[in-house]
Amino acid sequence: MLVDLELIGQFIPEFGEGIVLTLELLVISLFFGFALAMVLALFKKSTNLLLNYSSRAFIYFFRGTPFLVQIYLIYYGLGQFEAIREVQWLWFFLEKPFFCALLALVINNAAYAAEIIHNAIVTTDKGEIEAARAYGMSHWQSMRYIVIPSALRRAIPAYTNEIIFMLHATSLVSVITLLDITGIARKLYSRFYAPFEAFITAALFYLLLSILINFVAHRLEKRFNRYLKVNQ
Repeated sequence: MLVDLELIGQFIPEFGEGIVLTLELLVISLFFGFALAMVLALFKKSTNLLLNYSSRAFIYFFRGTPFLVQIYLIYYGLGQFEAIREVQWLWFFLEKPFFCALLALVINNAAYAAEIIHNAIVTTDKGEIEAARAYGMSHWQSMRYIVIPSALRRAIPAYTNEIIFMLHATSLVSVITLLDITGIARKLYSRFYAPFEAFITAALFYLLLSILINFVAHRLEKRFNRYLKVNQ
């Protein structure tokens, strides 16, 4: 038999620790990444050139460079600066692989999510904005109550793809010694010399998590867009 199913069955409990770490990295990075992405998206739409170009530079850099390189720059690169090592609270975080991986995931997610949110904002139907103005809303009131909620609803499909991309990106944190799903697979491979069984099990867990994310996102999209069916 090409695949040892009994060995795969033994591997499954071993992946518990890796699944927990993967989900921790994913959820925390999405939370802070989304918050930063909102700021970047609004800065990119700003008429203030400093805010606008700063946001664009951040987005272009982190979307234009490989995530693996970003991890290496943060984990291996920042520690070489004595000024960073002398700041105790900063070095407390940056000397730990978990926080380095989390920082890389946050800024990478923020760059991609900011572009998604910005595109959704600028493509908002002009009729919605005109209706807000007709009700006497200021620019920021219309952004807060009309434009941003509408943009976020329309951004759900694209942002779902970004969440799945982030899930897959977490597999790269194993290169800095973290035992996520992929890290556990590599450990089991080195222990049992069964690469196919170890990595096919990891692939199945990633697939199941991707299906779950798609399911939840689809339910949210249906819930937030119910008013479209009512108005038809």
